[in-house]
Amino acid sequence: MKKLDFNKGWSVRPLGSDDKWKEVTLPHDAMISEKRALESAGIHNIGWFEALDYEYEKEFFVSKEEEDLTHRLVFEGVYHNCDIYINGEHVAFHAYGYTEFSICLDTYLRIGDTNTIKVVARNSDQPNSRWYSGTGIYRPVWMCVSPKEHINLNGIKIKTLSVDPAKILVEVKTSSLGSLDIEILDNEEVVAKASKDTDGKAAINIELKDAKLWSPESPYMYECKVRYKEDETRVPFGIRLLEYGPSHGLTINGKHVILKGACIHHDNGILGACAYKEAEERKIRILKEQGYNAIRSAHNPCSNYLLEACDKMGMLVMDEYVDCWYIHKTKYDYVNFLEDNWKKDLKAMVLKDYNHPSVIMYSTGNEVAETGEKRGIKLTKDFTDYLHMLDDTRPVSCGINIFFNFLYSAGFGVYSDDKADKEAQRKEDKSKETKNSKNAKDDAKKKETKPVGSEFYNTLAGILGDTTMKVGATLPMCDVKTRDAYANMDIAGYNYGILRYKHDLKKYPQRLILGSETFCKDTWKWLEITEKNERIIGDFVWAGQDYIGEAGIGAWEYEQYAPKDADKSGWLTAGSGRVDILGFTGGEAAYTRVVYKAQKEPAIAVKPLCNIGKHSPSAWKLTEAIESWSYKGYEGKEAFIEVYTRDYSVELFLNGRSLGRKKVGKTFRTYYKTPYENGELKAVTYDRDGNKLYENKLVTAADEVKLSIMPEKKTACKDEIIFIPIMYTDGKGIRKPSEMHEVELSVEGGKLLGFGNACSYNKDGYKGNKTFSYYGQMMAAVRAGSGEEVRIRAVDECREEEVIIPITTKK
Repeated sequence: MKKLDFNKGWSVRPLGSDDKWKEVTLPHDAMISEKRALESAGIHNIGWFEALDYEYEKEFFVSKEEEDLTHRLVFEGVYHNCDIYINGEHVAFHAYGYTEFSICLDTYLRIGDTNTIKVVARNSDQPNSRWYSGTGIYRPVWMCVSPKEHINLNGIKIKTLSVDPAKILVEVKTSSLGSLDIEILDNEEVVAKASKDTDGKAAINIELKDAKLWSPESPYMYECKVRYKEDETRVPFGIRLLEYGPSHGLTINGKHVILKGACIHHDNGILGACAYKEAEERKIRILKEQGYNAIRSAHNPCSNYLLEACDKMGMLVMDEYVDCWYIHKTKYDYVNFLEDNWKKDLKAMVLKDYNHPSVIMYSTGNEVAETGEKRGIKLTKDFTDYLHMLDDTRPVSCGINIFFNFLYSAGFGVYSDDKADKEAQRKEDKSKETKNSKNAKDDAKKKETKPVGSEFYNTLAGILGDTTMKVGATLPMCDVKTRDAYANMDIAGYNYGILRYKHDLKKYPQRLILGSETFCKDTWKWLEITEKNERIIGDFVWAGQDYIGEAGIGAWEYEQYAPKDADKSGWLTAGSGRVDILGFTGGEAAYTRVVYKAQKEPAIAVKPLCNIGKHSPSAWKLTEAIESWSYKGYEGKEAFIEVYTRDYSVELFLNGRSLGRKKVGKTFRTYYKTPYENGELKAVTYDRDGNKLYENKLVTAADEVKLSIMPEKKTACKDEIIFIPIMYTDGKGIRKPSEMHEVELSVEGGKLLGFGNACSYNKDGYKGNKTFSYYGQMMAAVRAGSGEEVRIRAVDECREEEVIIPITTKK
């Protein structure tokens, strides 16, 4: 089978409009370029975007030489409710925006002629999502061409049977009878081979001598090459044995593993929902550097590129199916299709995931209150049993919000179509009032309906804080409303249920527990419990990286960046990540590195002295401190300093003067206050006997203010996407976070795909060529052209900088 790139030469425009067609290369997210306004029916959940329907078209030629070949078009993801037309004829409809689907084109193609494909992607049926979905063909498309007698698409499955010795089972499905030749390749060297006749299905056991195993620490990959008549397919795979049970928890290749995980949404920040290979790899690399060894794909199946990155870097994956079952969370969400489609959807997810060693678990849902009632308990079992039938190698979980299950059963936060209709009417009224009333904001506020579902829980947590929510999960009725569903899955997913762990370990001796969604401030606590109890297999913090949508829910912003009386539609991201929307790290990421032992040296973070008027507090944020001691002009202002270390004690020095030695508490966070002065801030750690262990320091930037363009790669290949941090520094590259300026960017020899800052309040978005620096930082993403270089120029009111990135043919 030949897998041909089908991503260039497309055109797009809003459905039903007379707009000119715009040429695009896939992946493409149309929503990220839309206007944002209070009239958005998707409201803050989708970042206040307009949300329209779009049509895509592409012409392609099929030669007469291809007449005897099979053509199958593979869409990795289209959001959503899409229709596909070939030469004007409707050939497919696909509802779910996050699963892969394919179409056999053979009966629709014009051989020896030009063909036209049209894709209609809908997203005007708002509200339909609790986070930013993007709109359109946001994942790659491939044309798979093979002989009439061929290996089926996704027809090769590879299962590890044992690791000592290393034995695998290779299952192959073909279109007809014949013989198979199988080779296992290690960097193109054949290390094992086998042959077998097939009647359309075949299974072959193969042993590999001296095999290298796949693990998070050593993610070694092989390739399986299968020949069938004139067809050939290659599949990467890793040899790893996954086991789980109450006696040993979770093991990989016989070694106990604790999941130090992060929940992530599917968007890629300034690139919107586009699943670019470079963006997915960058996301996983950054999270891995913070000490995470696992990600939860919240709350939908992730992309192929993300899984390939996880395979390559040793990042474990819990791939999640959906956010709702049969109870709506928004009026037009996937509830309308799930009952008819769930088997097809789960099969598509498993086919995508099966050969990826990084995938170690499936999740059937997120905060689905259905799990507290009879019908939902049965559905939990149906999902689990069906996944076991498709894949008997991986456990099944579901992220249940324990307290929410009880609240829902008591009638709080319950969704109804009547509430949704009232919300839609309120939006319509608000749009009219904005034009006609001076007090439109007050009038609309009075008509606001109460949040429902997970949004209700999020609102409650924001008001009452994380402690109230966690304590609520310990109520006896919370156990009653979750125990039967937990009995119908392999691993019980606890959303914000850390205070139940010790109790439930005793009450349910066969239960495996996973912190499927947690607060960052509990990082030390869950790890302390887990290191003593193997039946707690790990944790997924909310969230590993900030994301578009649920705008402002996790933000701690200040008036210099987000005025209190600002238009709500200016809020764009949640502000809830340990890593920000651009991939930059601050105090929360530093804390994570220390707790997860990714960093031995102490980390120092300081609350920015340049902040004015804090507002928008959130239970999902640990601290706003950043790793900087550069605040010239703020001398004498009290500085709040946090030091993170696992060592016995720490001493903080300012310009050589000790600010005190303190014993480190169980949270691994130590606090200091001191009047700010320029110079060196140094932390030194000690063991119990007072012996010096490690040190780290922050240094004040020099007086010079430089607009620094700092590409993450020195060279680029044609069409490669380059990420380019732009920040205010001194001559040595030390950041100056108090510098706030508007910067204009221009690109020659490439295309600017996105440009922006990490502030949750961002009325300008990411598609222009101007943005303000946020704590001195910005980010651009550029696709390299076909010439010899990419030239990037940044200008503010008094500075101008330029960098040149050579384009090379070498990968």
